[in-house]
Amino acid sequence: MVKKVKTNQLRPGMFIHDINCGWLDHPFFGRAMDVNDDEMVEKIVNFGIREVYIDTDIGLDVDSAPTKEEADKAIMEEINKINEINFDDIKPVAVGREIIMAKKVRKEAMKTVQNVMNNIKMGTQIHKEEVEVVVNDIIISMLRNPNALMSMGMLRKTDEYLYQHSISVCALMVSFGKLLGFDSQLLKEIGLGAMLHDIGTMQVPQEIICKQNGLTESEYEQVKKHVLYGRNILEKTEGVTDMSIITAYQHHERLDGTGYPKGIKGDEISKTGRAIAIIDVYDALTTKRCFRNLIPPAEAIKMIFEWSETKFDRGMVKKFIKCIGIYPVGSLVRLESGLLAVVFDHSTDDILRPLVRVVYDTKKERIVMPYVLDLSKPSGKGGADRIVSYEPPEQWSIQPDAYL
Repeated sequence: MVKKVKTNQLRPGMFIHDINCGWLDHPFFGRAMDVNDDEMVEKIVNFGIREVYIDTDIGLDVDSAPTKEEADKAIMEEINKINEINFDDIKPVAVGREIIMAKKVRKEAMKTVQNVMNNIKMGTQIHKEEVEVVVNDIIISMLRNPNALMSMGMLRKTDEYLYQHSISVCALMVSFGKLLGFDSQLLKEIGLGAMLHDIGTMQVPQEIICKQNGLTESEYEQVKKHVLYGRNILEKTEGVTDMSIITAYQHHERLDGTGYPKGIKGDEISKTGRAIAIIDVYDALTTKRCFRNLIPPAEAIKMIFEWSETKFDRGMVKKFIKCIGIYPVGSLVRLESGLLAVVFDHSTDDILRPLVRVVYDTKKERIVMPYVLDLSKPSGKGGADRIVSYEPPEQWSIQPDAYL
């Protein structure tokens, strides 16, 4: 076994596997050698060499010394700290500028999630580092402008639901976590847990997962096991923290104890567990599935707010609504005037009156030259109109992301 030791721990009878410095920086022949006597140890120390690697299969051991693998892991942890996300280093940009980067981030995230899911299906372990890279990219994009990546979540293919859902829940969780005051390390941990929250579904029979009509009671019980399967997978994945695991594990728990797998209630559910429960349901409701149409965001918000009397943390639901708005960026909405517009920005101060870009006139039945309306302003100031409904973009052959 190769171990890393301090040179003042060297003793005659040990075997140096690697002297741990450049070959021009020491007078010894080669990098591996026997430690023959104390004079040799003194020569190594005096030459300024502080640590070496010994091979305990060939020479004497130092019981307390870390193995090479443990030493390498400690070094990588220190290197990774250099790459810590610093909020102060990331400057906000306009949604139109960030949308280009957000598309690239989402594309890479799709590849990674598909790869991870396929590996689990084949019985292969998750490579945490692969997921972490994507989560970091999502965090950076969300800090630059959360609306860009979240608007991408509204453009999905029905047959890619699980992958897209994982990415959207991660992005929403990061955005919500920032609003809740989480630091960068915690955002990375909950982001990873959110990205992998449904990983256990790969161990549920896929004919049940993809079933287009109602589940039988026994099938539903099998689906519920995906949370336990997911926890087992994450616990076996080296480097995944308890925070990531609990975030994923509690996404189906409910405030009144009617959730699963534990049926815990109230403050027994972690803060991140209460947050991801809201996000998971919101994203599922607002996504078109093979067995039902999507529910408009405003309607989904009403439903979740109503359910917060029993199922969800009402205070947290209110904060979540402020985070995403009643009409999320990328939504196509109908204005009272009959104009159709794409929501491209909103503030947490006035979630009912966002900034929109008008793209179509339903009364004249024609596309218009896009222009901006600030619905929070009065007449004559670029405003004096209001949203009356959400409109399905496909019904009007409009691509909202083209106007962001």
